[in-house]
Amino acid sequence: MFAKTAGKATLGLALLLLIVTEKPAYGTSQQRELVLLNWSEYMDPELITAFEQRHNIKFRETFYESDDLRDEMLIATEGTAADLVIVNGAMVDTYRKRAWLADATVEQIPNLEHIDSKWLQAFDGVEGYAVPYFWGTLGIAYRSDLVTTPPQSWLDLFRPAEELRGQIAMLSSQRDILGMALKALGHSANSADNQQIKEATEVLLAQRPYVKSYTYMVLDENSSIVTGDVAMAMMFSGDALMLQEYNEDIHYVVPSEGGNLWVDYLVVMKSSNNKDLAYAFIDFLNQPENAARLAEYVYYATPNLAAEKLLSSEFLEDPVIYPDKQTLSRCEAYKPLVPRAVKTRNTSMARLKNLH
Repeated sequence: MFAKTAGKATLGLALLLLIVTEKPAYGTSQQRELVLLNWSEYMDPELITAFEQRHNIKFRETFYESDDLRDEMLIATEGTAADLVIVNGAMVDTYRKRAWLADATVEQIPNLEHIDSKWLQAFDGVEGYAVPYFWGTLGIAYRSDLVTTPPQSWLDLFRPAEELRGQIAMLSSQRDILGMALKALGHSANSADNQQIKEATEVLLAQRPYVKSYTYMVLDENSSIVTGDVAMAMMFSGDALMLQEYNEDIHYVVPSEGGNLWVDYLVVMKSSNNKDLAYAFIDFLNQPENAARLAEYVYYATPNLAAEKLLSSEFLEDPVIYPDKQTLSRCEAYKPLVPRAVKTRNTSMARLKNLH
């Protein structure tokens, strides 16, 4: 596996020169604060420091551990919880229709010219309102030294071997756990069929005794899959590679039924009083050398074509980061659900949570 530290060293000099040679664009006597609502470990702290010094501002991150929780935070604050938000593709149009989003075009963000246009057209409502951040897959991470038979199917996670009782970790998002249970049964992850959702719910209820936790796993040496408290987990591709830094027995697979092909986007909130800084930050992240550095930090595929040219062949040829066409053909992107389907799924999730 490529070394993250090598990528930092390679791109660090250019970043340092940027800080030293350019004058602050937004320097004022009173330091301003830019707030990002984000997943944890999904932003290079050295890039944040560079931007803070460049603009003489304070950058603050607020974290969420599921798409559901992020949506709840924004609904509770009517879209005013942050200046910038990382949002999954399926929810961008919902945010736009709520009038939460400011424009995001090449006029405000010149480095948008480096973005592969297919990601701007991957979901409704994206173009003109959201900037592609990273893309990847959802699959299974496992400890090869703790699992007798490597998982190949989602059913290996949902109906695990008896030896794995209490050693399974799941995410808490209903789209993820219900979606992949649906795929395990041969249905679409976006199914709105009540009977299919009921069948998937029964799979999750039967799995419950084997599950140690329903939460977003920490991505450091204290992670339960690193320590061995968990042997198998539902996990995002780059997170598995990040944890592999701490234990080489951690591996990742997209199951035979396929997983979720997701795209995350950066959006500027219309309520923000710091839109100029928000646009400047997105533009800063999409400078090719910064976008390449960030990709190496998070272990995810960048939508920035100019950045890809700066990445090593080892990174670009890693099948976990850039899956082959056959793997991608089995994966599904989440689509917005009709209210009836959302209600049915939420009822199913309530049944599962009552067993916690």
